[in-house]
Amino acid sequence: MSENIEMEKEQTVQEELETTTEETVEETQVKEEEPKKEEKKGFMKKGNKDKARIEELEKKVADLEGRIAKDKDDYVRLMAEFENFRRRTSQEKIDLVSMASTETIKGLLPVLDDCERALTVLKNSNDSDAAKEGTELIYHKLLAYLQGKGLAVIEAKNEVFDTDLHEAIAQIPVQNEEQKGKVFEVVQTGYTLNGKVIRFAKVVVGI
Repeated sequence: MSENIEMEKEQTVQEELETTTEETVEETQVKEEEPKKEEKKGFMKKGNKDKARIEELEKKVADLEGRIAKDKDDYVRLMAEFENFRRRTSQEKIDLVSMASTETIKGLLPVLDDCERALTVLKNSNDSDAAKEGTELIYHKLLAYLQGKGLAVIEAKNEVFDTDLHEAIAQIPVQNEEQKGKVFEVVQTGYTLNGKVIRFAKVVVGI
């Protein structure tokens, strides 16, 4: 009977040892798994932080790109406005110089008229040839200078009356049918400057 008791004790001790061993193994496994779980959580937290950082950087990049695009658009607009201003100013200067030139030449037209009248008078007078030649020289030199600036005489004598070039101050009956509607006489010479009429030719028209 004592042998049975001993056997039971040994069996109980062995069972306790096995239980203790299993618990120890389980505790060891739990301890081994805990760092892995913590490591996984840490990795997930780090991944979330990295993702948030990337999103923040992407937002900053998008904002900078928007600002760059706006600045570029403003620059292009500014350059276009400056170019328009430069062209407008340039054109205004050209117009101003042209206007000043036109007014100066207009002021010299009466001098040409006087020269023409003087030549007409001299041709019908007994004055010396020197006076005639001198007047013709002055007239032609002045006319040549003005022609170099773009002045041109409007041809009117025997031309068809043109309201764009001629100003009728009188009408005169004519016998020749071919003279009707044409300039019979030029009272005052007309001129153009660079293709633009600065003074209409004053004429008498045959009817």
